[in-house]
Amino acid sequence: MRSVFLQSLPAVAGVAALGGCAVGPSYVAPTIAAPRAFMGEAAVAARQAAPAPVDSWWRGFKDPVLDKMVDRALTQNLDLAQAAARVTQVRAGLGAATAALLPSASVEASAAQAHASTQTPTGRLLAATPNFDRNGALYEANVVAGWELDVFGGSRRDQEAARAQYEGARAGVAAARLAVAAQAADTYMLVRGLQARLVVARQQVETQGRLVETVRLQRAQGVAAELQLQQALSALKQTKANIPVLEEGLDAALNAMDVLLGAQPGTYRAELAVAAPIPAAPGLAEAGGPAELLRRRPDLVVAEQRLRASNAQVGSALSQYFPKFSLSGLVGTATTSSSTILERPASQAQGVLGLRWRLFDFGRVQAEVSAARGRKAEALATYRQSVLRATEDVENAFSSLVKREDQERILAEGEVSLIQARDASAAAYDAGVVSLTEVLDADARLLSIRDARIQARAEAARASVRSFRALGGGWREAGGTSAG
Repeated sequence: MRSVFLQSLPAVAGVAALGGCAVGPSYVAPTIAAPRAFMGEAAVAARQAAPAPVDSWWRGFKDPVLDKMVDRALTQNLDLAQAAARVTQVRAGLGAATAALLPSASVEASAAQAHASTQTPTGRLLAATPNFDRNGALYEANVVAGWELDVFGGSRRDQEAARAQYEGARAGVAAARLAVAAQAADTYMLVRGLQARLVVARQQVETQGRLVETVRLQRAQGVAAELQLQQALSALKQTKANIPVLEEGLDAALNAMDVLLGAQPGTYRAELAVAAPIPAAPGLAEAGGPAELLRRRPDLVVAEQRLRASNAQVGSALSQYFPKFSLSGLVGTATTSSSTILERPASQAQGVLGLRWRLFDFGRVQAEVSAARGRKAEALATYRQSVLRATEDVENAFSSLVKREDQERILAEGEVSLIQARDASAAAYDAGVVSLTEVLDADARLLSIRDARIQARAEAARASVRSFRALGGGWREAGGTSAG
């Protein structure tokens, strides 16, 4: 047996030498035609704001509470825990694909005793044999090894696909971190915006409440008519009616923040209970153009790794057209007496060179190859679409940032004018020159423009967050993780 085993090795080595290349297409990164710069890049670069650090862009807002919330989200968020768990799973798959390229070995041992029947055909025949012993034993211990030779590279393609999936999972963690940081920052801006709008609404309620008391006093003195008092009360009620709606939105935003932080709603509400100004949007570092997104956006890295994996899976499917060779061997001992198990006559060896070929199953193999090519085509289309969507995200975020800041400046100028108009109309009303309707109209327009200005400021801050997210801020390709 040993001689047969040794004589087979040269043939096995010759077959293994054929495995220098793997069937199927080698991966080539797709060419993406992209402009050199974003359309909105010049307008964003012209903003007068200090640029934020790329790796921790949220610190550019200069808000310690925001920093705390984002840092806490990056530590506690459950979506990140899920993404990290997926990396562990995919890493195990890569380990299994790598192990498939290597020989395997196991140790097998057994000890058996038997008492044969003499009532079976075989038992009757043996019973007629001289010195037949119905009791028997068998002791066996072997080292068994096996190796499927990857002659045509199918297993190597499987390993290549598993490695791409692993790299994609790692990039997925970075994409999740970027998304969580952006969601936490965006929710924070929403909270501060709603709080500021509530402050304005409550101030307006106080202002209109004082006006109602003035009109009520004038009505008691016979100076103002009942109609004027009812008009003032109606305007006050309308302003008050806006407050519950804003409070409802604020409650939802605070609850969303707690969930982002991996906590029950209400856990961190006290830390955000006191209203604070909406932080000003920082400047953006060099955008780098659409071509840079392929390196900076982790979701595009994920899409490309999926394309790479699907390309390797085409080769794996094509390898099924070819035969598969395997080598297995056994070295050990077998005996009917435990006392002779280590003696030379009990030794045994076996070597087998195996062949497996789906020669009459090519129709099914062809279907598998076609399916793999279809998945590759789908992954390529998905990747190209992802690149276009990423560029669209950046352009939209840049436009929103610039236009919302322009809107806020215009509304701020208008607010100054309306404050003066409201003060003038109030003074004129006290002097009996104008009617109460003009004062109420000035109040309504002032409330409206103040509310719109706050919304514009909050939306500008949120657009800044979207810009950093769209540019892939915080993702570092070399480390495979995002900062934070």
